[in-house]
Amino acid sequence: MVVKPRIRSFICLTAHPEGCAENVRQQIQYVKSKGTIENGPKRVLVIGCSTGYGLSSRIAAAFGSGAETIGIAFEKPSDKGKTASPGWYNNVAFQEEAKKANLTALTLNGDAFSNEMKQETIQKIKDTIGKVDQVIYSLASPRRTDPATGETFKATLKPIGEPFENKNLNTDKKVVDIVSLKPATEEEIQNTIKVMGGEDWELWMKALADADVLEEGVETIAYSYIGPEVTWPIYTNGTIGQAKSDLDRAAKAINQQLSSLKGEALVSINKAVVTQASSAIPVVPLYISILFKIMMAAGNHEGCIEQMDRLYRDFNNLSKDDKGRLRLDDWEMLPEIQEKVAGNWVRVNTDTLSEYADFDAYHSDFLRLFGFGIDGVDYEADVEVDLPMPA
Repeated sequence: MVVKPRIRSFICLTAHPEGCAENVRQQIQYVKSKGTIENGPKRVLVIGCSTGYGLSSRIAAAFGSGAETIGIAFEKPSDKGKTASPGWYNNVAFQEEAKKANLTALTLNGDAFSNEMKQETIQKIKDTIGKVDQVIYSLASPRRTDPATGETFKATLKPIGEPFENKNLNTDKKVVDIVSLKPATEEEIQNTIKVMGGEDWELWMKALADADVLEEGVETIAYSYIGPEVTWPIYTNGTIGQAKSDLDRAAKAINQQLSSLKGEALVSINKAVVTQASSAIPVVPLYISILFKIMMAAGNHEGCIEQMDRLYRDFNNLSKDDKGRLRLDDWEMLPEIQEKVAGNWVRVNTDTLSEYADFDAYHSDFLRLFGFGIDGVDYEADVEVDLPMPA
C-alpha cells in the first residue's frame, strides 16, 4: 500500500516502514562516520529502545562500541492493513541492520513496567549475553500499572499551585495562540510521579541485581530534562518536573544498591528535541522551534543521535551539576543561546513565526519520527506494512 501521513494534533496515525528504516540507517551511518567509540559498553540493556533517545542510545552503543544489545519496547504491529507504530518499524530495521553487522541484538515487545517482562528479560540475558555492563532507562509512557497492586496510574501535564497561561504553538494550524491550564490536584501530582518517576527504574535495577545479571562496574543512566524558565511552570515546576525530580531520588537509592558491584546510577539531562512525548507538552513545541533556529545558526544544534553519540564518546569528560547529573543540555543552556531564545519568545507571534522560529525544522523532525519526509524514500511506491520482527 501507499502510506501517507495522517496527522491529528501531536500524533501521526500512520508510519512509513521504509522511511523508519531509512531513518535508522542514517543514524547508524552517523555513528559509524565518527569512528569507534573507545571504552564503550559491550553488553547493553535499553529499556525503552524504539524511539527517541532510547533508540539512538542503542544505535550508538551497538554501531559505535560494538555492543551486544537487548531492547525492550511496547509497540503495535500492523493489524488488518493498518500500519504498525513507528517504534515497531524502527525495531525491525535495527534488528536487520544489527544482523548484517554480525551484532547480537534481541528485541522484546511488551509492558516494561510488568514483573513478567522483567523476568523474561532476565532470562534472555542469561540465555544470550550473560550479564550487562550498562542499563539505559528511557521509558516515556502516559500510564503505568503498578505490578504490586495492579492499579493503573495516568500521568498529567499540568502546573502546580497556580494556573498557567503562556504562548503556545498550535502545530496543526501553524498558529501561535495562548494555552491556559488549571493547576494539578495532589492526586494528579502523585499519579504522574508514579508513572514517570524513578520507582520503576529502581525495580528494574533491583530485579537485575537480585538475578545476578549485572557486571561489576555496571552503569545505569536515566534520561531527564530541565529546560529554560519559560517552560518551568509546565515542565520543571509542574507535574512532569516532580516526576523527573524523583529520578534524582531513585539514582541515589540505586547507587547504594549497586555499591557492592562498584556500579553507578546517573541521570542525564538532555537537550530539547522533537519526540512523541515532547510534542504533547504545551509550550514546548514553540520553544523548540525557537531554539532550533538559534542553535542551527550557532552551529551547535543536535538531534537525538548526535546527543547520544556525544554521551558515549565524551562520557568521562561531560560536565556534571551540583546534583551529580550529566549535563548534555550544556550547549542548549549556554547564556548566549538562552538570551536569544528569550528575546525571540517575546517577539514571536503567528505573523512573525518564520522570522523568530523555525517551524519547518520542528515539523520536519516531527514527520521523521513516523518515517516521513526522509531523503531517499519513494513515498509514492507501494510498501509492505506487515513486517514481522526478525529473530
